[in-house]
Formats: sequence, C-alpha cells, structure tokens
Amino acid sequence: MSPIDYFILEFYDDCDIQASPKVVAANIDYDRQYTGKRLKALTDEYLLQQGENGLYSLTDRGRAFLSGELGADELEG
Repeated sequence: MSPIDYFILEFYDDCDIQASPKVVAANIDYDRQYTGKRLKALTDEYLLQQGENGLYSLTDRGRAFLSGELGADELEG
C-alpha cells in the first residue's frame, strides 16, 4: 500500500460515489495518471471495483480494510 492508497480509499468512503481517476485526483491533490495506476492496483486487491461506465467505487472489502477488519498483511500485493 502506498500513502496515496489511503487517500483514495478515504475519498470513496467519505463521498460514497462512483468517480473517475480525474475526479479522484482533483480531490486528493495527486497527479491523474498516478491516481489512475493506484485505482487499478486497488481494484486488483478488490478494495475498489470498476463499473462498466469506467467509474470506480468502494467495495465491502475496501470498507473492511478502512475499518480495520482487514489488515494490509492480508492483501495480495
């Protein structure tokens, strides 16, 4: 997990919306391309999901991670 990952997950938890990498990057003050790479990595860990519309949202697993029910050591990557 990178520091940006926590900002991304917290953004989705706070806003509870579907959002594009551009919207997330603008709200957490990170580069859009780097944010997009991290969104894909978090999707690979099933912390986020990407809908058919290309927008990302927080999963139940992501919520469990944020609440401490799932530890970073339990993630694959």
